[in-house]
Amino acid sequence: MGGLRQRRAIRSVRTTSEALIVRAGTMNVVLFGATGMVGAGTLLECFADPRVTSVLAVTRSATGRSHPKLHEVLHADFFDYDTLRDRFATCDACFFCLGASSIGMSEAAYIRVTYDLTLAAARALVAANPQMTFCFVSGVGTDSTERGRTMWARVKGKTENALLALGFNAAFMFRPGYIQPIGDVESKTGWVQTAYDIARPLYPLIHRLLPNNSTTTSNLGRAMIHVAAAGYWKPVLYSADFNTLAAMR
Repeated sequence: MGGLRQRRAIRSVRTTSEALIVRAGTMNVVLFGATGMVGAGTLLECFADPRVTSVLAVTRSATGRSHPKLHEVLHADFFDYDTLRDRFATCDACFFCLGASSIGMSEAAYIRVTYDLTLAAARALVAANPQMTFCFVSGVGTDSTERGRTMWARVKGKTENALLALGFNAAFMFRPGYIQPIGDVESKTGWVQTAYDIARPLYPLIHRLLPNNSTTTSNLGRAMIHVAAAGYWKPVLYSADFNTLAAMR
């Protein structure tokens, strides 16, 4: 697995000419999870970044946002993408920001909404355009060995390993710790958003105390765009990487 990851990392570094083409504004992105906190933050960064030409948001419900770059597709079945194959073929990068909490779930149920759901989309995308870059939002603590005691970490590790082996031009796993929502981005879970509202003025302190395990929705979105545009030297990234890449914009 280590050798595979090293090869993926080497493949992820694009040539200077390719990077220049992307910076000129020819990157078409497909985004999953645009109505969630991380996906909404990423969507706003796509709107603001000149390297992104268009965003195909595949979602069950409307985002409630309007922008010349945004093309929404309301899609009911997140295990079947036959009707979107042609649209996927035009995309250069995927930002996969869908995720579910494992609290109260059996391992089989969590595998269904994490591994099975993610791989259904990824297989459709790589079949439509194997030159695509796939960015997956995972989580700090993910277990790449798939043998640890923590169920969610095993399942996330299994998902990451499958994505890295699937055959994309490049695939990157983003493992955030604490994420502070920025601007009008909010969690859809009421009590979680209340906690974020309380923590908002304390975030500078949180970041000083946890510089390698804290980031913002803005920095995470910027980091995904930068990695899709220019590659990165390793396939698994953490909050410290996001913050560094976000500052390079």
